[in-house]
Amino acid sequence: MNLFGVLDISASALTAERVRAEVVASNLANAETTSTPGGGPYQKQLVVFETEQPGQGKFAQTLSRFGDLHARGVKVEKVVADKAPAVRRYEPGHPDADADGYVSFPNINPVEEMVNLMGAAQAYQLNVAAVQATKGMISETLQILT
Repeated sequence: MNLFGVLDISASALTAERVRAEVVASNLANAETTSTPGGGPYQKQLVVFETEQPGQGKFAQTLSRFGDLHARGVKVEKVVADKAPAVRRYEPGHPDADADGYVSFPNINPVEEMVNLMGAAQAYQLNVAAVQATKGMISETLQILT
């Protein structure tokens, strides 16, 4: 694999982890949202990652990737709603309470979401370090060649 391929893989991971962090932040922000335009409480969102396939572009790019059959990046395939049922709490004075006084809240555990956010942040930092190391190797290669 060439060094620019390493940069491509790290860049794809940076993009995917940024999306993951945004989705987790949205989940945390809506942890108490009991009413949405679609009706019912907010549904927790989950990010689904997928292996990024080698480029389908120019012939030279495709040919150069044959040596790197296992070197692939990552991409966000989709963001899906969690199917977990809402948590019902007894709050008779709440504006969204049903006839029995129960309110449906999103099934979001703030501790779990914080762990997910820390994981996304750490993965992002690791990929930034990989980009920095690769830039250093490219710089050293140019120094050797000149």
